[in-house]
Amino acid sequence: MSYGRPKVLEVARAVAQSRVQSVVRVGSDAMTKRQALAWLAIGAVLLICWLARPFATGLLLGAVMAFTLEPVYAFLARHTRRPAAASLLTLLGSGAIILGLVSGFASLFVARAMVLAKLAHDQAQPNGAIYLWVESVANWLGRLGLSPASVIERVEAGAGALASRSAAIAGSVASGTFGTLIELLFAFMAMDAVLRHWKQIVAAVAAVAPFETGHTQALLAEFRRVGRITVTGTFVTGLAQGVLATIGYLITDVPQAVFFGICTAFASLIPAVGTLLIWIPIGIYLFLSGHPTRAIIEILWGALIIIGLSDYVIRPRLASDSAMPAVLVFIALFGGLEAFGVSGLIVGPVVMSLAVAVLRIYSREEKRADS
Repeated sequence: MSYGRPKVLEVARAVAQSRVQSVVRVGSDAMTKRQALAWLAIGAVLLICWLARPFATGLLLGAVMAFTLEPVYAFLARHTRRPAAASLLTLLGSGAIILGLVSGFASLFVARAMVLAKLAHDQAQPNGAIYLWVESVANWLGRLGLSPASVIERVEAGAGALASRSAAIAGSVASGTFGTLIELLFAFMAMDAVLRHWKQIVAAVAAVAPFETGHTQALLAEFRRVGRITVTGTFVTGLAQGVLATIGYLITDVPQAVFFGICTAFASLIPAVGTLLIWIPIGIYLFLSGHPTRAIIEILWGALIIIGLSDYVIRPRLASDSAMPAVLVFIALFGGLEAFGVSGLIVGPVVMSLAVAVLRIYSREEKRADS
């Protein structure tokens, strides 16, 4: 019996080794299958992104608009107790406002531009304001090698070009209507999904993302915060500048004050120069038309009220905790404008803020690891 004990131990050891090898083999097979599934999931995500690429701007703008209008949706949802109806009302209201503003401004711009072109053409005729002003500065024009007649011809040509370009702008707006409607359709669909299912979206992304859950949630929270601040800061500041500019134009008796106020609000979306494109030429016009006092008041109003009050009082209050270095702000604005067009004025800052947030999270984790 004593001779059989080592053999029993050898059999037991062999059985144990076989079981360990079997477990390792099963685990290895499971790991291989899991890696294959992970690569398949990555491929599925890339495929979805590739298909959504033509509508990425609309989807992003829809999500950003949903973050901005979330308080409205929450108010309606509390009172109606029907999230679907609250979302539909939010979409219909925002869509009506957007389409109304865009179509109203486009028609107003074309109509007023043609009126101004005709006015400039009439005033360039003999005994007109522009003709008389050109005659009064004929000596200066002679020093520059210009004659009053040549300046009058250029003014008339510019007036005709303004009228023709206004018609061309109207035509381009009409031709681009279908593409704009498609973008709006996807934007509204994204709005509905974000308004009603944002918590589920965050949970799903955190579950499948190859990062720590806390990091994924922090990035999505930053996306939500920056999107809301960007839209609010851009449009509320632009609206404030338009209203303040209109008041200044009325005070200085500028013709078509409301029209130029609307133009100032839209010009505020242009990086760097912004409202300067409107109120500086108006100030020059007042000065050249023989109203230097009104011109000085208009320029001071633009510098101190339109820019000073809006950019240094209103905008910082709307985006008090989202400050970025000025160079990154300009890169975001001009880079977004170059890559995405006018919508890049919103997309660019959102993308830049997310990139900065990723770098901040990485820096914080590196410091935590070193300590």
